[in-house]
Amino acid sequence: MKTPSSPKKTVLRILKDTRPIAGWLIVASVVSIVSVALSLLTPEILRLLSDRLYIYWDAAHAGASVPFDNGGFARECIILAAAYAGSSLAGIGEMLIMNNVVSRHFTCAIRIGMSDKIRRLPVRYIDRTPNGEIISHMTDDVSVLGTTVHSFLETLISGVLKLLGIMVLIFRLNPILAGAVIVLVPLSLFFSAKIAGKSEKYFAAVRKKNGELYALTEETFSGFDTVKAFHLEDRQCERQAALCGEMRDAARKGNFLASIVQPIVALTNNVAYIAICILGGVFVAKGLFGMSVGMIVAFVLYARMLAGPLESIAQGFSMLQNTIASAERVYKMLDEEEMTEATEETAPEGIGNVRFENVDFSYDQKQPLIKGLSIRVRAGEKVAIVGPTGGGKTTIVNLLMRFYDVDGGKIYVDGKDVYRMPRSELRKAFSMVLQDTWLFSGTIYDNIAYGRPDATEEEVHEAARRAHIDRFIRSLPNGYQTVINEETTNISGGQKQLLTIARAYLANRPILILDEATSNVDTRTEILIQKTMDDLMRDRTSFVIAHRLSTIVDADTILVINHGSIVEQGTHAKLLEKNGFYAEIYHSQYELLN
Repeated sequence: MKTPSSPKKTVLRILKDTRPIAGWLIVASVVSIVSVALSLLTPEILRLLSDRLYIYWDAAHAGASVPFDNGGFARECIILAAAYAGSSLAGIGEMLIMNNVVSRHFTCAIRIGMSDKIRRLPVRYIDRTPNGEIISHMTDDVSVLGTTVHSFLETLISGVLKLLGIMVLIFRLNPILAGAVIVLVPLSLFFSAKIAGKSEKYFAAVRKKNGELYALTEETFSGFDTVKAFHLEDRQCERQAALCGEMRDAARKGNFLASIVQPIVALTNNVAYIAICILGGVFVAKGLFGMSVGMIVAFVLYARMLAGPLESIAQGFSMLQNTIASAERVYKMLDEEEMTEATEETAPEGIGNVRFENVDFSYDQKQPLIKGLSIRVRAGEKVAIVGPTGGGKTTIVNLLMRFYDVDGGKIYVDGKDVYRMPRSELRKAFSMVLQDTWLFSGTIYDNIAYGRPDATEEEVHEAARRAHIDRFIRSLPNGYQTVINEETTNISGGQKQLLTIARAYLANRPILILDEATSNVDTRTEILIQKTMDDLMRDRTSFVIAHRLSTIVDADTILVINHGSIVEQGTHAKLLEKNGFYAEIYHSQYELLN
């Protein structure tokens, strides 16, 4: 679906998204109509009561003996109290319905949809979009949409219907006095809509800056140690202050324009009160148009009630601009191009043969990275990928796992084209241990079992033993049930790496990818892990990305990658004999060590 290009299309799409709760909206609408009807009835009852009292008092003042209808007066008072109570209860019922429906269904459904969308988005989108912006879309922007839908009935029914009802009733009472009041309404609405339209660009700027602020905050806290180590606290604070200042200025201008709407409406009502009092008093004094004191009371009450719907409609105009800005950001994310999925091929057979044929790829079309790459890896081989930083080593893994799609060429696993099978089926053939470890907030046991939830407790413990982390885990007060906190600060970097290695052991899949898997452990632990990895990689196809060449000297094949192309290929011994690019890298490492 194409992202809406106009406010009208955006509003229509919001209405379309409310279809699942349409039934509840109808129920809430009926309840709201009841509330409005009862509230409009109260001034008419007060008119009757006021006229009854005024007639009795005027007659008594003139010396006439007029009996007072106590029963009728009491009956009208009871009806008045019932109308006020009924209107209040109906209003409460509408609020409860809307709170429950909007929160539990509308906003929840949008957030679920966004979460599901993220699952189908390409890694490219996640890489280029700050995490804070995505969080801002799913929290603040969706909340704005929910608030708008929540206030929909108040604006449309309590506002528009009440406004129309008041107009009809006051014209029925006295057309001339009603005309003096009503003539001010279009003027008030015109200025409100005009001002609200001007505030749109400022609210859009606020939403944009809010997303940037989320991104900066997430960046600061995720890299808190680095910020402290380089003493960049002041710099981060300055960046945050600048963003806050820009957001404050935009919010100030937008809120100023939105806030002057209410005073305009209040001015309209004050003028209406003056018109009612002056004209009504003249009409009563001269006995014109059948005007009575009770009618003046009703007119004043209706004029006072007029402020509510006018303010509601005016606020609706202001809120609409803010909503459109938020909705466009939400729908832009929901309309992002998704990863294409194919189902022509079934899952790999679990053998482990891999083949690249003339693969071309670039992160930026203006800067090609990989050109005509061809690799053939037989099942059970250990393939090491080495080369300078930025040469394309990790990119090969990204393409193999289909985190990114090739620009040209083919990739085959067990003779099957990876672009003709679902990604989920393809990735069942792989286990990965990356340099950047990822653990979630939960127990150590759950983190190890993440790749294979149906594993037995003994299998989890065996995986930890093979990763040489079992002894450390058992030394903890709660052993395998120790909870890793959200920032994973209660275990060291090396221990995190060992846990992810144990996770890969447990998954036990035919193809293993190791991206600097031992970079965060000490030399003694590295040697132990290397031995267990050799056992794990036996009879499995393994891709090992390494900067420390000492860890891959026993590889069946070493691919030397530079600028996205294989510049050398062979065993460690043959590449040293060749005395080329690999030998240069290898000897430079040992020169640095010595």
